[in-house]
Amino acid sequence: MRELRVELEERSYPIYIGEGLLNETGAMFEKHGITAKSPVLIISDENTAGLYLRRVEDALKQKGYRTASYSVPAGEQSKTLALLQDAVTVALEAGLDRSSTVIALGGGVVGDLAGFVAATYMRGIRFVQIPTTILAHDSSVGGKVAVNHPLAKNIIGAFHQPDFVLYDIDTLKTLPIREVRAGLSEVIKHGLIWNEDFAYWCEANASKLLALDSEALIYALYEGCKVKSIVVSQDERENDLRAILNLGHTIGHALEAVAGYGELLHGEAIAIGMIGAARISVKMGQPQDVLTVTERIFNAFGLRTAIPAHLDTDSIMSAMMHDKKFKEGTMVFILPKAIGKVEIHKDVPISLVKETVDFLKQEG
Repeated sequence: MRELRVELEERSYPIYIGEGLLNETGAMFEKHGITAKSPVLIISDENTAGLYLRRVEDALKQKGYRTASYSVPAGEQSKTLALLQDAVTVALEAGLDRSSTVIALGGGVVGDLAGFVAATYMRGIRFVQIPTTILAHDSSVGGKVAVNHPLAKNIIGAFHQPDFVLYDIDTLKTLPIREVRAGLSEVIKHGLIWNEDFAYWCEANASKLLALDSEALIYALYEGCKVKSIVVSQDERENDLRAILNLGHTIGHALEAVAGYGELLHGEAIAIGMIGAARISVKMGQPQDVLTVTERIFNAFGLRTAIPAHLDTDSIMSAMMHDKKFKEGTMVFILPKAIGKVEIHKDVPISLVKETVDFLKQEG
């Protein structure tokens, strides 16, 4: 098991990464001083519930914890206020109190929804992340929790840090290859924004990562989480530096919204968004290599780098203008200046963004 820490003073917490960790859930609860007197709510989706819920429940019950569970349909469509209310109903019926804990057992969707339940139930209770996807190595760290609105992704949310993150890589072995690729997109992102050597390591080890080689996977997840933890420790509430973690998200979130939160997986949309950001960066004067290398790395993982042609450009632009990163008539973009280095640009012309969206559609 490898361990690293997100340093946030009294809200600091560890991330545990290794094999067989689900069976240690109860022991980890004890280690972190979580009371067994109050019930625990485990929120999962229909996929993770069937695979892992019983194991987590048994591990907790062995240490004297009482559990309730709530499962949602798999997919981004489950991040809604309606399902948030349903989860709160289950929590109330199970008798959760101010000393209770919510567990997110699943991918990023479950983590966002469960975290928002924990952030809002009785004005905030304890929260544990147990990610079961590669993509969730990003979303499970940092305390951003939210649900979607039909017009904008993650627009209804809060900052609510977990007590700890328990990352059992055995859960990744059941992922379809498409979800593996999409998850690795965000791993690559951390190299592109912060660590040039790691970005090139990802490219060189693409076949091992796609094959879910344990040693390569633990290293990649550790390095990705390390970048996230360093950035979050310096800027918890995204006042400045943390915005760099949004590389690819301005276009990517818009694509998800226009495609109806289903056609494109989050990591797929963000990969396209990172290509778009690199293309805008080159148009604004950065070296061509910024785009060439970015495309080459994503191609090594078999990730698409073009926008589906049937998505309407005007709808994509409209979705971007509803995004949290749209301010005062211009778009805020995270743009690469080199592999491993990015800059925050608050004045990207809308015309250049539209030109880029149209170009990426032609590429497809």
